[in-house]
Amino acid sequence: MKTVEKLRDLSIHELHEKDIELRKELFNLRFQHASHQLENTARLRLVRRDIARVKTIIKEKKMQGAED
Repeated sequence: MKTVEKLRDLSIHELHEKDIELRKELFNLRFQHASHQLENTARLRLVRRDIARVKTIIKEKKMQGAED
């Protein structure tokens, strides 16, 4: 995952795309976990945190009025 500084350089549109990408990854990880195919279960936690980071940065940008 990109660092927070790199995420802050993205536009709101790019952050929304990143959010969608991470949510798809989380869905696939949950599916693998349910079928006992997931080897690295810590990845679930990391992806959830990445989603939270992206959503936080989106909210910060919207509050600053940096709409794209």
